[in-house]
Amino acid sequence: MDVETEALRWFQEVADGVTVTEVAEAYQVSQPGVSRTLARLETEVGTPLLRKQGRVLRPTHAGMVFKRHLDSFMHGLDDAVAAVDQLLDPESGTVAVAFQPSLGTWLVTGLIAAFRRDHPAVDFRLEQSDDAAGSSLVAGGRIDLELTARRPRNPAVRWERLLSQPLGLAVPADHRLAGRGSVSVAEAADEDFVVLRPTWELRGQTDELCAAAGFSATVAFEADDLEVVRGFVAAGLGVAIVPTAPRSAADEEAARVRVLRLSDPAAYRDVGLAWSSSRRLLPSAELFRRAVLVSAGHRE
Repeated sequence: MDVETEALRWFQEVADGVTVTEVAEAYQVSQPGVSRTLARLETEVGTPLLRKQGRVLRPTHAGMVFKRHLDSFMHGLDDAVAAVDQLLDPESGTVAVAFQPSLGTWLVTGLIAAFRRDHPAVDFRLEQSDDAAGSSLVAGGRIDLELTARRPRNPAVRWERLLSQPLGLAVPADHRLAGRGSVSVAEAADEDFVVLRPTWELRGQTDELCAAAGFSATVAFEADDLEVVRGFVAAGLGVAIVPTAPRSAADEEAARVRVLRLSDPAAYRDVGLAWSSSRRLLPSAELFRRAVLVSAGHRE
């Protein structure tokens, strides 16, 4: 069928009791034009949908059946158009954001909270990304923006540095170094290490920091999650090099872990924002992207 939306709306109104003359006046078209459009619709459907009853048109039995389904379809169409309009409105759209779990409790929450103060109607769809993944989620088009410490290798993904996150040495609360404010990696040369698997960039940084300090880490346990690493440290099963993040004293006490700043010059990781360089962001996502970059000191 090759039916115009306007013809369907005119049929709905006439079937609801609006006269052809009133439809013509409302849409600023000629009365014969409305009648011809309704006749073409009947031809497309293959049966009369309207019949004359006095001076007005009433739906036939086929017209009533057609209208019942048409009403549902048109409501769906209107909802779809409204949803797209909302997406295109920078103040009421939805932003799909992925982030590494280690950034979720401080960086992501802070950025979204600051943005929502100025743009309260914008919604967010959040998804955690795998710290060990080799490619950014934004490449597939399902995610608008990704906060990640991994620099994407895909040339279709752009990544801008937001900040340098210091790395620290996580030790049990009763460890010999636990009372220190900062330490060097070399001071942990004789310790057992809890590390991430080799697919993680942070594992590579751990190995490089230990090598620069003149030793190779004794690996006691390997894990696939930073919280698991912290848990092993809390249990006294080793120490670990982890990203530092704002944590209250109560949080660290509850976790039975102390994170000591590393004084080594290379003890940090760059955290950035990634987005597709080949796909245009919807307005609300573009608004958030700009806000994030401006907050990090980038000029937009």
